[in-house]
Amino acid sequence: MSLPKRLQVYQQLRAAIEQGSLASGSRLPPTRSHAQLLGVGRNTVLWALQRLQAEGFVQSRVGSGSVVADGLRQARQPPPQASAAPTLSRRGAQLADVVRLWQRPVSEVRPLRIGAPEVASFPFALWDRLARQCSVAQRAAQAQYIDPAGLPALRTAIAQWLLVSRGVRCHAGQVLVTSGSQQAIDLVGRLLLDAGDDAIVEDPGYPGIRASLAGHGAQVRPAPVDDQGLDIAAAAAAWPAARLAVVTPTHQYPLGVHMGLARRLALIDWARRSDAWIVEDDYDGEFQYGTHRTPALCSLPHGGRVLYIGTFSKSLHPGLRLGFLVLPEALLPAFAGAKALSDRHSPGDAQAVLARFIAEGHMLRHLRRMRELYRRRQGVLITALAQASGGTVQLAPCLHGMHLALEAPPGTDDVAVSRAAAALGVRLAPLSSYCMQADRRGWLLGHAADDDAALQAAAQAIGPLLQRSLEPAVRTA
Repeated sequence: MSLPKRLQVYQQLRAAIEQGSLASGSRLPPTRSHAQLLGVGRNTVLWALQRLQAEGFVQSRVGSGSVVADGLRQARQPPPQASAAPTLSRRGAQLADVVRLWQRPVSEVRPLRIGAPEVASFPFALWDRLARQCSVAQRAAQAQYIDPAGLPALRTAIAQWLLVSRGVRCHAGQVLVTSGSQQAIDLVGRLLLDAGDDAIVEDPGYPGIRASLAGHGAQVRPAPVDDQGLDIAAAAAAWPAARLAVVTPTHQYPLGVHMGLARRLALIDWARRSDAWIVEDDYDGEFQYGTHRTPALCSLPHGGRVLYIGTFSKSLHPGLRLGFLVLPEALLPAFAGAKALSDRHSPGDAQAVLARFIAEGHMLRHLRRMRELYRRRQGVLITALAQASGGTVQLAPCLHGMHLALEAPPGTDDVAVSRAAAALGVRLAPLSSYCMQADRRGWLLGHAADDDAALQAAAQAIGPLLQRSLEPAVRTA
């Protein structure tokens, strides 16, 4: 789309001034003759000159017409080849490096992507109806600056919901509404760690946690994960001065294992003895498919040493950009103040609707539907992969979460297999990319966001690929 004539004239004149073709004090042609020269209307040239005058590039002098303003030499841009590359501070450069390791560009939607919920089944019409039911006065109040900690109605609803769904006993004064779980992690790193402090993370584990903590200057220390989750005894022996440990105990990310009670109690005991913090990232704890629900680690007596992070990005949808952090009430003012420095507060209108969505029982009904849907889709994927791989891929059903982990023997080039799967249009995340020191190979397979046909088609595409990668190990087993 071409620019209007007046903008073209403006840009030509400004470029001539900035590049020095029109020097300071130079008299510009009369508007009428200038317009005739350019083949445009006089008003077009007038508009361009008036804008340049408003911006300080042109001055109007009585008897002399319009002239280029004095003192513009300093404003002229050097030639592109002379421009110095922009530089960051040392801390900024460090942060850019760690973020680069974690952040991947948003790509097109592909089957088997992990961390993606079923968005199409979200009750958007119901959500819109709840939004319309707010009075004009309520909407006006939500459009103002609000408490950085969140709307009281939502904080109360979250506290009540956590008691019912995750067994966590807390009150609204302990709940901080955040812009997703990543902001909660960021606040923890900013307020509970000093530069150089040791922070224990799961290995393999979520790269976004490592990047956030490292960005605040923490020394990120990997701890091994076995079939009981993070091994706190090994971690404590290796990093005795650690100030914090971040865990995903209900459904370990990415391996999917569940932390047993003995390991949970040992973790809490370590935090008490070490005067350290435990950060429980319960990213998909709402999705449990067994008869009995496993409560959160935070539901155990912990003496205020466990900070609980939850998100609505998985239970509802990521576009909502709402999560929460449960912490000791004495810490909430500092955390709310730090959040205010970052983004002032999360959107008030979305918070108000979400509060009603939870309080009126819609959240519970939606999650019941999603649990059944995800459990069934997991079964579809397991069956389809077994068939497409000639029986080589035999995944066991998982009672938690939105993805499955398929481990491969050491030495398997899981990255190369993932690239080959991408060429087939399937997102197959390599397990090795989630490791720091651990040598774990394999792939992560999301099953929540794709319908049966998409899961079966993806399995047909990658089944032979996985079969070729795993058959030697199966034959020697």
